[in-house]
Amino acid sequence: MDEIELRLLPEDDRKPVPKPENLGFGIHFTDHMFVMDYEEEKGWYDPRIVPYGNFSLDPAAVCLHYGQAIFEGLKAHRGEDGKIRLFRPYENMKRLNRSAHRMCMPSVDEEFLLNAIKQLVKVEERWVPANKGTSLYIRPFMIATEAYLGVRPAKKYILSVILCPVGAYYSEGFNPVKIFVTDKYVRAAKGGVGEAKTAGNYAASLMASEEAKAKGFTQVLWLDAKERRYVEEVGTMNIFFAFEDEIVTPALSGSILPGITRDSVLRLGKKWGLNMVERPITIDEVIEGAQSGALTECFGTGTAAVISPVGSLHYKGIDYVINNGVTGPLSKRLFDEITGLQYGEIEDALGWIETVI
Repeated sequence: MDEIELRLLPEDDRKPVPKPENLGFGIHFTDHMFVMDYEEEKGWYDPRIVPYGNFSLDPAAVCLHYGQAIFEGLKAHRGEDGKIRLFRPYENMKRLNRSAHRMCMPSVDEEFLLNAIKQLVKVEERWVPANKGTSLYIRPFMIATEAYLGVRPAKKYILSVILCPVGAYYSEGFNPVKIFVTDKYVRAAKGGVGEAKTAGNYAASLMASEEAKAKGFTQVLWLDAKERRYVEEVGTMNIFFAFEDEIVTPALSGSILPGITRDSVLRLGKKWGLNMVERPITIDEVIEGAQSGALTECFGTGTAAVISPVGSLHYKGIDYVINNGVTGPLSKRLFDEITGLQYGEIEDALGWIETVI
């Protein structure tokens, strides 16, 4: 692979960094991005960090017609010591390649891409906010660019990384959210591309999400495509249920994204001596647990929100309150532990942190 070429804006042409209270999520973008190209006969070439800007795509580009598009999401955190840290970034690089394989797209040298991300974050260091709860969101993505109207894998691609400083993903902050359980729509089916982080999965989720939000709910709980009985994901996150004797998350079955925060929660729970279980779980079991009190907590896990406590589930016209609608101790402990690692407040005994600066 070639060395990364730097084509940087003059300092006077760079944008002002937004104030921490005005960050939002996915609104502001930094001055530069990483880009490299792929052609079947050449492989990956021309890696470069350039001013943030538009791509020029042929109207027949395969990504626009046949959905060959994948992405990742991770964050850079600035601790009180001034250091900038990444949380388990090698897992994101591995998952990007798994998604690429499923979508018949070229793999990427994981070490090279991670080093490119680190170099881009260094270039944009001033954009990494310092306030607790804020971070620099990192979005690597790959799209098929070959101009060809035929259903086959493309022979040309672009891989890019863009950055945006972000605040809390949910306006509620770290407070329980209200979830709508849909048995009308499905996110993905076994044998499909549910386990890949591909654009089409998220397009498929929009209708149910918009309908839920219009009714006053924060997100949607997805059930399986075949029977509409088994819990799969919540919104864009994995989900956990804390019962009296076990902490359950749906087993990876081919239609569920293997979340990095999900894996971190499983590992931390086992380290703490908790009974962490990956198995199929029905919505009936969840509702019965909420009614009886056996379900003591429920929470989503993901890069954007880290841990998102669930205060109630709305299913078939009825609201089922969990833990009196308040954040439970396990949710709080997990959130504190993971964010403590991310901001350098807790010793990294598991080797999960990569320091950028």
